[in-house]
Amino acid sequence: MLVVGLGNPGSVYENTRHNIGFMVLDTIAHKYDIRFKKEDGDYLIGKREINSEKTLLVKPLTYMNNSGWAVKKIVEKYNLSLNEILIIVDDFQLPLGRIRLRMKGSDGGHNGLYSIIYNLESENFARLRCGIMNEDSMPPKYMMSDFVLSPFDETEIVEVKKMIKRASETTITAIKEGFQSALRFLSRQNF
Repeated sequence: MLVVGLGNPGSVYENTRHNIGFMVLDTIAHKYDIRFKKEDGDYLIGKREINSEKTLLVKPLTYMNNSGWAVKKIVEKYNLSLNEILIIVDDFQLPLGRIRLRMKGSDGGHNGLYSIIYNLESENFARLRCGIMNEDSMPPKYMMSDFVLSPFDETEIVEVKKMIKRASETTITAIKEGFQSALRFLSRQNF
């Protein structure tokens, strides 16, 4: 399975809302002692068998809005089908801490997902959306890019850590047992 965490490279973006995908992958990599290595210059990749399932963890280095370039390269290089892909992404339309797993769908206004859909020429891949919206700190729509590139507030950190844990556990369930099991697992976790 290919698991792609979306984010932006570089320390300036490290703990921003837009990098929740990278944060989830780091949690999974830590649990399974997976090391990321640069490949083709466009992404970092970690490889590991988890429950006999060949697993690729990928962080695109193309910046969020061009994530699809890296994803397309990986899909072609490893000859993967769309049903073997899971994209982990932030979602400013979901309340902070909420997680949604969908097997296909539109980009929902997310430029990273738009880039992947455009490059793969399909919406038929799974995505795990992690909510970053906080009504107390939500800016007007025209300032949304500043919002997603901002770090989480101190008051949000506890909820963010819980969400990252649930998202990583959901992803691991998808790898080990398939997407239907991950959907059932997540339905018990979201409240």
